[in-house]
Amino acid sequence: MRKWLEYAIVRALVALLGSMPRSVARGLGAGVGAAAYLSLRRLHNVGLRNLELAFPEKSAADRERILRRLYRNLGWLLAEFCQMPRYTRESTQRFLRYEGLENFLAAQARGKGVLIVTGHLGAWELSSYYHSLMGHPMSIVIRRLDNERVDRLVNSIRCLHGNRILHKNDFARGLLAAMRHGESVGILMDTNMTPPQGVFVPYFGRQAYTASGLARVALKTGAAVLPGFMLWEETERKYVLRFGEEIPLVATGDDEADALANTARFTAVIEDWVRRYPEQWLWVHRRWKTRPEGE
Repeated sequence: MRKWLEYAIVRALVALLGSMPRSVARGLGAGVGAAAYLSLRRLHNVGLRNLELAFPEKSAADRERILRRLYRNLGWLLAEFCQMPRYTRESTQRFLRYEGLENFLAAQARGKGVLIVTGHLGAWELSSYYHSLMGHPMSIVIRRLDNERVDRLVNSIRCLHGNRILHKNDFARGLLAAMRHGESVGILMDTNMTPPQGVFVPYFGRQAYTASGLARVALKTGAAVLPGFMLWEETERKYVLRFGEEIPLVATGDDEADALANTARFTAVIEDWVRRYPEQWLWVHRRWKTRPEGE
């Protein structure tokens, strides 16, 4: 009964926000974000603690401001997700654009597949959707939602323009198959993992347990690896899907050492983007939860 109620609420929310003018939906989403900022105290405390770890030089007021704007951006993302089924190539020209698309196209032209390093930064749900809408469908690696009905609903929206879902519990096989066919896969690799699924690498100066599968697949297949993030630009009042330059791989022949070095390299790229857009990263996630043995 509880899962059915959750599904009904999510479906009603998608229908409600999806039927409104975009500006109204974003305004309502920002209100939902503000309410969450004020009421979800445990997540609030997690966010402030993470910001303290990442930016010890910032004042408490600055960290509070970053967290408050994060919740606004999450509310906007909720609205955008509900609006996505209505988007067309023409309508999105007003509020979405590319930057660095040539980096993606050059990587794709090599024919060995493209692994896109991304994270919970900006409008991550909107990024893969927009890319598929513009004629570049891709696979996205996700974790199944606990509610199967909600999971199917969310994935049906994600995949309206040809995207495919790769589930985390079997993503290595899917990644290898996608690279053999020269396809593109986006991977959110900024979340805390649990052993033995990854390696410890620096993130904001602290060891963070991070999935190493992307690095292993890239070395095995010769796929191109590049960063991609959909970021809100306040001055333009637009989201910009930015593709950075291809990330060169360390390849010494020592598989474990190379996986560690490349995972650290990918994580450093994510950190660089988060430092540039700190108000748009998911600080309420317990990124440093898994600790090295003995710490």
